[in-house]
Amino acid sequence: MKKEDYFSRYSRQIFIEEIGLEGQKKIKSSKVLVIGAGGLGSPVLQYLAAAGVGTLGVADFDEVELHNLNRQIIHTENRVGLSKVKSAEAFVKELNHQVIFKKIEEKINEDNAEEIITQYDVVIDGSDNFSTRYLVNDTCVQLQKTLVYGSILGFAGQVAVFNHNGSKNLRDIFPEPPFDEDVPDCDSLGVLGALPGIIGSMMALQALKIITDLPVSVNQLTLVDTLGWRFQTIDF
Repeated sequence: MKKEDYFSRYSRQIFIEEIGLEGQKKIKSSKVLVIGAGGLGSPVLQYLAAAGVGTLGVADFDEVELHNLNRQIIHTENRVGLSKVKSAEAFVKELNHQVIFKKIEEKINEDNAEEIITQYDVVIDGSDNFSTRYLVNDTCVQLQKTLVYGSILGFAGQVAVFNHNGSKNLRDIFPEPPFDEDVPDCDSLGVLGALPGIIGSMMALQALKIITDLPVSVNQLTLVDTLGWRFQTIDF
């Protein structure tokens, strides 16, 4: 892409005083790991790819299913049955060919978490189970990586930034994970498709602020109730 085309593409970000050319350079050189290419991962990948994040790593081991399509909007009908990572790659490459896309078609576990996470500057967790969330959190603490956290169910969502420049982490607010089978999930109680769009966009915005060294709120959990349209922040 020609230099003038690059400026034109990202001009609306560069025009922001707090971003500018230096901020855009930071975005271009950044490496972000997105765990999960589902409901939360979809808007996160959309906005980070659109913003020009240099390298996007995406970890997911599932395939696209028809019931995903109400909320996992980077996937399409003709990619049902394809791995979510390959579907995500097709979307990102069509949106922004400059992004380096790293496929991680495996589940994050104790054997590979450190090796995968250590390669990235910022980690965004859009996973759907507590065992993965706590493993990712603990690995980020060990490696001193900033973690952007989000979760969704029904009409409600949560967002937080953990372990940023020494700030608190997931275990400081929820010391131990519940058993996955004891926790309601989208498979049993559902989720309205626009909700992950809201929460995922908030996560992407936090990640871009982190990348460009803008201030972000830490040691806080933001609760979003879209049914009653209430937003609440809890300090911890």
